[in-house]
Amino acid sequence: MGMSAAPQFHVLAVDDSLIDRMLIERLLKTSSFHVTTVDSAVKALQYLGLVEDKLRSYHTTSEIHQDVEVNVSLIITDYCMPEMTGYDLLRKIKESNYLKDIPVVIMSSENVPSRINRCLEDGAEEFFLKPVQQSDVNKLKPHLLKSRAKEEEEETQPINNNNKRKSMVESHCPDKTRIKCTI
Repeated sequence: MGMSAAPQFHVLAVDDSLIDRMLIERLLKTSSFHVTTVDSAVKALQYLGLVEDKLRSYHTTSEIHQDVEVNVSLIITDYCMPEMTGYDLLRKIKESNYLKDIPVVIMSSENVPSRINRCLEDGAEEFFLKPVQQSDVNKLKPHLLKSRAKEEEEETQPINNNNKRKSMVESHCPDKTRIKCTI
């Protein structure tokens, strides 16, 4: 078999406005990204395998991870959406043990410095003002490359007896909900 090209980055775009979703999708595809779009933060959580339990309070999320591994490289979300804001989505992603390393970018048509600062302080990689431009999309690649390099570093670290012991101890910590054994 021949060598395949590097895998495309997969971006999950979240916006309640059809026009804005179509614009961001077109800009991302022009930059050779694979794009999945959804029209709400709740649908984004469902797509990512984080399911909002309607019987619990709004602020609690039960993590239900499907058998399929989510392969999202970056999430770009609108700030102002009904039911759940982009900021709330950002917080859910960063609270998840499994998704917290996925870069999140917030976009909004409102230039509110306190909102921008809060999003950046709580883990957003970027905050774009709408309408999003091609120059904004070009700012995404460094975040994606940094994220991919971190993943590759974790995958290629050699395992010796000390690392195995440490890995096993860390995987049984009470704050971790999934046990992952690598040999």
